[in-house]
Amino acid sequence: MAPEWDWGSGEGLLRIYDPAEVDAAFERGEGHLGTAVIGLAFNCSLEEASPRIVRAMGLPDRDQRGFAFTAAGVAARLNGELTPELYAALRAEGPGRRSIAGNAIDDTLDYVPFRQLPLWLKWWKAVSKVLDKLETWRLESAYAVSDAWKALRRRR
Repeated sequence: MAPEWDWGSGEGLLRIYDPAEVDAAFERGEGHLGTAVIGLAFNCSLEEASPRIVRAMGLPDRDQRGFAFTAAGVAARLNGELTPELYAALRAEGPGRRSIAGNAIDDTLDYVPFRQLPLWLKWWKAVSKVLDKLETWRLESAYAVSDAWKALRRRR
């Protein structure tokens, strides 16, 4: 029976369930490996998918690397935890609004219980809350000034 996925086009890779097939694809230098590790995150245990996700986070293709970080977010959503290797990879990429790991870190903060987070991620959760509040105040101030300016111009 032929496999349900096509490495050339990437079609069906979200259904991949065989970690050995992904390992072989890494060795062959196939494309769409980031997509494949999302499939592993959906269809395999966290312990099986984690080393392949971490490996895909180091791919030279930025898009495929981004998909690998998406896979980490999927793993956090589905399992409510991550492996120490995934936490280390997220930390190496760094949190922040411009980081390729930003969405994966946000998913981790949303779906992994706070008490299970590593210390650096607990710290980032606090920092990001403060940054969000400051941004809210900045926007509210800007809107208030804009509204006041419009009101003044209408009175003239």
